[in-house]
Amino acid sequence: MINSSFSKVRNHVYSEIPYFYPDLEKEEYALLDIHVQTEEYWENVRQAAREVGLIFEKIAPLLRTLEDSTLLQLGFPKETLAYIKVKCIPQEYIIGRLDFVINGSSIKLLEFNADTPTFIKETFHANSYICRHFDLENPNEECTQLLHMEMRKAIASSWVALNKPGTPKIVFTSHDDHIEDKWTTRYLQEQLDLPSEYVSLDNLRIVTDDVTEDGDILQAGLYTPLGERIDILYRQTYPVEHLVNDKDPISGDDVGQALMKFVEQGHLSILNPPSAFLLQSKAVQALIWGLHEEQNFFTDSEHAIIQQYFLPTYLEPDVFIERQKPFVKKPCFGREGDTVEIFNGLGNLTMEETMKTYSDTLPIFQEFCPLPVSNITTTKGTKEAHLMVGCFLINKSAGAIGIRAGSEITNNESYFLPVGIQRKDREDD
Repeated sequence: MINSSFSKVRNHVYSEIPYFYPDLEKEEYALLDIHVQTEEYWENVRQAAREVGLIFEKIAPLLRTLEDSTLLQLGFPKETLAYIKVKCIPQEYIIGRLDFVINGSSIKLLEFNADTPTFIKETFHANSYICRHFDLENPNEECTQLLHMEMRKAIASSWVALNKPGTPKIVFTSHDDHIEDKWTTRYLQEQLDLPSEYVSLDNLRIVTDDVTEDGDILQAGLYTPLGERIDILYRQTYPVEHLVNDKDPISGDDVGQALMKFVEQGHLSILNPPSAFLLQSKAVQALIWGLHEEQNFFTDSEHAIIQQYFLPTYLEPDVFIERQKPFVKKPCFGREGDTVEIFNGLGNLTMEETMKTYSDTLPIFQEFCPLPVSNITTTKGTKEAHLMVGCFLINKSAGAIGIRAGSEITNNESYFLPVGIQRKDREDD
C-alpha cells in the first residue's frame, strides 16, 4: 500500500529537479531516502575508481594491437574491428562508470561501462537536491565542474583531430522517446556550454556517398534535419553494438556501419570515442585477470591493484567448478542485469534474470561476490535491497557516486538511492 503523505513529500522534493524522471514506466525509481557514509568512505570508493582506471588505461593500447581473431574471441562484433582500433583523441573515454560491490573494507569491481553509462543526471545533478532535503553534505558537490571541464577538453581534442577550419557543428543525440536517455543527454549538452544542437536519433540523416541535390553537391556524412553537416556527435546512451546493425528503413543501407566508416576516415568524431567501446566488453576483464595470473605484463603495483579490486574473471567456468566456487555468467555486452545467471560451487544454476536479450552474446564467467543488503524507504514502505555502488570516471578522474538498490542481480527495476555525508557539525549529536 502506498503511503500517501510520504509519497506527497517525495513528489514535491523531486518536482524541484528540472527535467528529471523520479518514476520510470509509472513505477517508483528515485527514492526519497539516502545512504549516509563518512567522507573517508566515499574517498575510498574514488580511490578504487582511480586505481582501477589505471589498469584499463594500460590495457587499451594492447587491445588495439591484437589480431582480429583475438578481438572476436573477446566478443567484439566483426563490423567494429576497424572502428575500435581508431585512436582519434588522447582520451580513451570521456564518461565511464565503474560498478562496485562493497562489503566492509572490501571493494570489488563488477564491470566497467566505459562507453554508454547512464545514471549521470541522477548522481551529478539530482543527488544534491536530496542531500539538501536531508540536510547532509553532498559527496558529489565538486563533480559537475569536472564533467564540464572534461567534456570541453574532449570536444577540443575531437576538433583538433578532424583538422577542419572554422568552428565545429556539435550535435547531441539519443532516442527522443526514451525519457531517461533524452534528459541525460540534454543534461550533458547543458554542461558542455558551447553552441550545439539536440537531434533525435531518428532525425539524423546519413549520406553514404556524395550526391547532388538542388544543383549542389552534398558530401557523404552525417546531417541535421536542416542539412547541416555534423562534425562531432555526442551519443552518450546509444550502444555501438546496436549501431552496427542499424539499417535505413527505406533503402536497407547499413547506415550504422557507414557512420563508423566516417569516424575511421576522419570525417566525423563520436563521443564517447571508439576506444571507450574497446574497453566496454566485459571480456576485457578476463584478459586483465589472465595477464595478472601470467605475471609478465603488469608492474608489481598494478598487480596489487588487480588483486585488491578485481574479481577472477574467465571466458570459461572450469576454474570455478574445479575449485567449487560460486560464479556469475554475464554477456560481455549485456546491460541492466539482462541474461545474467548465478551458479553455486557445483555449477548448478541458483538465480537468473528473466530477460534473455543477450543469450547469443559471448559470455564471461566471474567469481560471485554478493551485494550487501540494506533497508530502503519506498512509497510502499521499508524494503530490503541489495546495493551496488557506481562511481564515474571522467577521463581518469573519479567523479560522482550513486547507488542502485534492487535484487541480487541489479536490473532495470532497481531504484536510484542517493548518497550523502553526515555534516561534521552534527557527528557528535
